Amino acid sequence: MMRPASMPDHAAGLPLRGLYAITPDAVKPAILLAQVEAVLLGGATLVQYRDKSGSPAQRAEAARALCALCRRHGARLIINDDLALALAVDADGVHLGGSDGDLAAARQALQPGQLLGASCYADFDRARAAVAAGADYVAFGAAYPSLTKPQAGQAPRALFAKAHAELPVPVCAIGGITVDNAPLLLTAGADLLAVITDLFEAPDIAGRAVAYQRLFKENQAHDLS
Repeated sequence: MMRPASMPDHAAGLPLRGLYAITPDAVKPAILLAQVEAVLLGGATLVQYRDKSGSPAQRAEAARALCALCRRHGARLIINDDLALALAVDADGVHLGGSDGDLAAARQALQPGQLLGASCYADFDRARAAVAAGADYVAFGAAYPSLTKPQAGQAPRALFAKAHAELPVPVCAIGGITVDNAPLLLTAGADLLAVITDLFEAPDIAGRAVAYQRLFKENQAHDLS
């Protein structure tokens, strides 16, 4: 399906489609870097650093290391819920939840080319407002029951289809996604699959990343047929 409009100017040339790896919480730095490198070797080009338990100094150190690692692999690092940290480490962008700051203000603070993502839960109107404020992609979830956020409400697949058809930015699905249930989300219109557990707890992280990227290729081939 053709998108109704191009991406915003500040994100021009930065296609957003594929596996969106979100780091697990409370992982030792050396292990985290090894896990993220495996994800990158598996083909992921977008990584979100999410850490709800580390100290500011620990998070800054990890973010800088991840940023350098991602750039060595030609990938982008997004910081979760912390605009100041994203700016301090010159990350490739920031992702904000509903209570994590004003999107328009974040857009103003970010440099051209840095990405702004927005959590929109199961609320299409919130997503439309996020796009108007400058978001480069919008995320809906939980797509399925989530181990990371078991209390989260579910976003119906029809919401992904509506957003894909009516919004001019990529649509991200998050929450409870596995290799087995992901194809339904791609068929519905998800451009990005944000994955934590099924990716980072896989016996072969790089192999699991490859499997996700293969799903996108298969979906694209189906759309062109």
